Amino acid sequence: MTGSCWTRLEREIVRCERCPRLRAHCRKVAAERRRAYRDETYWGRPVPGFGDHAARLLIVGLAPAAHGANRTGRMFTGDRSGDWLYGALHRAGLASQGRSVSRDDSLALDGAFITAVCRCAPPDNRPAPVEMERCAPFLASEIELLTDLRVVLALGGIAWSAMVRRALEVSPEAVPKPRPRFAHWAEVSLTFREGARPVPLLGCYHPSQQNTQTGRLTRPMLDAVVGRARALSGAADVT
Repeated sequence: MTGSCWTRLEREIVRCERCPRLRAHCRKVAAERRRAYRDETYWGRPVPGFGDHAARLLIVGLAPAAHGANRTGRMFTGDRSGDWLYGALHRAGLASQGRSVSRDDSLALDGAFITAVCRCAPPDNRPAPVEMERCAPFLASEIELLTDLRVVLALGGIAWSAMVRRALEVSPEAVPKPRPRFAHWAEVSLTFREGARPVPLLGCYHPSQQNTQTGRLTRPMLDAVVGRARALSGAADVT
């Protein structure tokens, strides 16, 4: 039954047309293409989450990259951010390989599921608040389907804020005041599912080139947070 629920949700995400600005941008990028990928067929549609449907660790990013997931159709696949993230997951024993090139590259996750606040690549990597609101039900549905969720890793402040908003919707009285603020290595326990117990929300700088090329986020920093998330989740190594 759960498998069919995931299939329906993924189809709903891929078919979504709620945000005309984002859909127009994704189609434009897919039609024009970057020179390095001019011979490829871009995905150009909303991107569903990816990973283990029995995951205990949920990783939340911002949105697909225009020439990354918007090209390949899989979260954090085909760009430098994905190289950093999947490299860290592989070193932590959560991914079968350290690079994610395409949907057909045999990459598998064990104990982890990767998603995003916004499912379409936004212009300048900046989705509007209303666009993120329209996408919020998809994230909520994924959380409901992850019935053994034990920890959430938010990549960046927007992902952190989205998870705090989710907690406010589910159990507002359990959210600390003042509202928890994002920081690298921030950690707070929140409730994300009705009737579920609180789980840790961890903060990590997003592995974007803006952070990795400037040294704001280093591989040891990313490995440390992913290792903390893995330990809290109790996830098993990929075999």
